[in-house]
Amino acid sequence: MTAFQGAVERHRCVRAAGFVVGSIAAALLGACGPGTPPPTPGAAPPPVEVGVVTVARGTVGLVTELPGRTEASRVAQVRARVAGIVQAQSFREGSDVAAGQTLFQIDAAPYRASLASAQATLARAEANLMQAQALAERYKPLAEARAVSQQEYVAAQAGQKQAQADVAAANAAIQTAQINLGYATVTTPIAGRIGRALVTEGALVGQGEATQLALVQQINPMYVNFTQPVADVLRLRAAIAAGKLKTVAGVESAQVRIVLDDGSVYPLPGKLLFSDLSVDPGTGQITLRAEVPNPKGILLPGMFVRAQLEQAAAGDALLLPQQAVLRTSQGDSVKVIAADGSASTRPVKIGAGKNGQWVVLDGLKDGELVVAEGFQKMQGKTRFKPVPWVPAGARPPAPAAPAASAASPAASAAASGPAKP
Repeated sequence: MTAFQGAVERHRCVRAAGFVVGSIAAALLGACGPGTPPPTPGAAPPPVEVGVVTVARGTVGLVTELPGRTEASRVAQVRARVAGIVQAQSFREGSDVAAGQTLFQIDAAPYRASLASAQATLARAEANLMQAQALAERYKPLAEARAVSQQEYVAAQAGQKQAQADVAAANAAIQTAQINLGYATVTTPIAGRIGRALVTEGALVGQGEATQLALVQQINPMYVNFTQPVADVLRLRAAIAAGKLKTVAGVESAQVRIVLDDGSVYPLPGKLLFSDLSVDPGTGQITLRAEVPNPKGILLPGMFVRAQLEQAAAGDALLLPQQAVLRTSQGDSVKVIAADGSASTRPVKIGAGKNGQWVVLDGLKDGELVVAEGFQKMQGKTRFKPVPWVPAGARPPAPAAPAASAASPAASAAASGPAKP
């Protein structure tokens, strides 16, 4: 390579390097945007945004969640009241039955025969009564005329009364026979849902005992029996007496919400029927009962559920999202943002939960800002910018990303590479 060719090659490299440096500078200035001054070296970073909720005190109902089980509101054990062979079953297992519907048919032939025998006995007793009555009527004028002795007249009257008693006994025997004949047709006393049949056709039932044939349960409405520790009841009453809590109007008919075993809330509310006056000596629990409508048969007898009952109200409390409260073994606390943007940890007293929120009884003042979102951003930071926290379910959908714009001249020039000399 000659000296002249080397000088030309060096000149080409210097021009290419200068073009690249100019392109990078133009891209950096374009990133700052029009009117945006370049960052000042050594300036403090902007405060970190955290989602906060504003404290507002008020009357908050305290909901107690208690374990319980469902129970049919009415239960009928269908039993055989007469002895005999089951001839027919007239229902489908697991179906709904109406009150008075025939379920089983027991062989009624012996009871029809007993009814016929009682009717014959009544006819004989009525014939004897007719004869005894006629004799007593004939003896009456004769006794007055002293044509017969007084003893014969008294015997005729006694025969008439005995015949009347025989007729009454025959009528009672007919009623008994009719009742037994009716018992041969087994019906349900209540409307409800029937379970499986406990006997089959051809089985001998009622021989010496009232054999159970089936079970009918009325499941609309449904009862929910749940228990509460007596210590909690006494603590609640003491708080109400001290003025810390208020009684709920109509607590004896308060609404009860049912939480199913899978965590879902049953859509129809129930009402509290009663609270037992006695305490179970074995468990120290008080039994309560609620009535819940069950038109679709979702609740079944024997299901494990949890009952949410509002028994009292805190007059000077507030609600916070559960995620805003830090719960540790040392106690419960929240992060509070001050007016100057600084954060501090505040211990609080937590009550019961309600609709995914904690009831805070003490530790906060009206108007304070409590952090509900952005805890991970607070590590190592001292200043924060509070923004209103919006629950995830209430946030609007994120806008779609805009289409890519045309490349800037500087970027295009950088992508095309250095110009040839």
